[in-house]
Amino acid sequence: MPKLVLEEIAVRFGTYDALKRVSFSVEEGAFVTLLGPSGCGKTTLLNVIAGFVQPLSGQIFIDGRNVTALSPERRDTAMCFQSYALFPHLSVARNIAFGPRQKKLAQMETARRVASLLKTFELEAHAEKLPNALSGGQQQRVALARALAVAPGLVLFDEPLSNLDAKLRDQVRHEIRALQRDLGFTALYVTHDQAEALALSDTVYLLNQGVIEQAGSPRQIYFQPKTRFVADFIGAANLHSGPIVDGVMMTPFGPLQVNAADKDHALVCWRPEVVRLGGPLSGRAAESAFQGAYSDVFVTAEKETVRLQLPGRNRIVPGAAVSFAIAPEDVVLLEESDHG
Repeated sequence: MPKLVLEEIAVRFGTYDALKRVSFSVEEGAFVTLLGPSGCGKTTLLNVIAGFVQPLSGQIFIDGRNVTALSPERRDTAMCFQSYALFPHLSVARNIAFGPRQKKLAQMETARRVASLLKTFELEAHAEKLPNALSGGQQQRVALARALAVAPGLVLFDEPLSNLDAKLRDQVRHEIRALQRDLGFTALYVTHDQAEALALSDTVYLLNQGVIEQAGSPRQIYFQPKTRFVADFIGAANLHSGPIVDGVMMTPFGPLQVNAADKDHALVCWRPEVVRLGGPLSGRAAESAFQGAYSDVFVTAEKETVRLQLPGRNRIVPGAAVSFAIAPEDVVLLEESDHG
């Protein structure tokens, strides 16, 4: 039985449709990410699952139980907020103990959970400190420990790392994933950061204008985007449009081989890192940006530009002629999206 099932969830604010009949399920112990730009509906969907927003229509099931009409405290969930939402006047230990005490757990069981979580999150030395004495990363650990203290079946994360600097964000991201695997809880994670989604998730749901544009593993979403919106939003993508004749699309850079049937009009994409130097495609380097392990080289032809990601040892100067090739299996035929 899935841990979470959503059936045809719709939410409207005034005349604005925030969610349009969204359905999906999450398996026990999975790490699932809701990804998308601002305003796509991902946080609204998380709030619906938590019970903070009532859907216009549709149903929510947790462990097979219909929780659509239940208040947040009666659902088997816990929320980790973007702002951490720690109680500033309570110590770390008392913040963690808050949930179990609200649920009237026995004092000995509450103490056991607090001690265990302090050890798990390496917070024992900070147990009596107030939140304002902690770093951002430590506060995030306290927020996660507090959520787990009530032993929820489903932990909801609302962009929990957005307030951290880049280095600390990477560190805490890896900690969250390692803890989720070790402790086995089911996670639903909201972010607009594609790197977080790709690094953390078993499954990614990419939302666009209140609908799921595509769902799949991080590799599927990245290497097999279905629409232009997905290709553009996840990573970098080079796009070409035109007819396909005998498995070839003519582009300003030359003939691009495509593993697809002939079409009068098609839209295709390929990722910058799949390119190899030398081949039937060519143009002139307009710009090159050295990134260490690789260089981004922007190549133009007939007022169009593509981005190549090449090993950093390749030094290509602006104005140089560049020839390159793309394997047909690396060229993806895209669908037309009604909302992208």
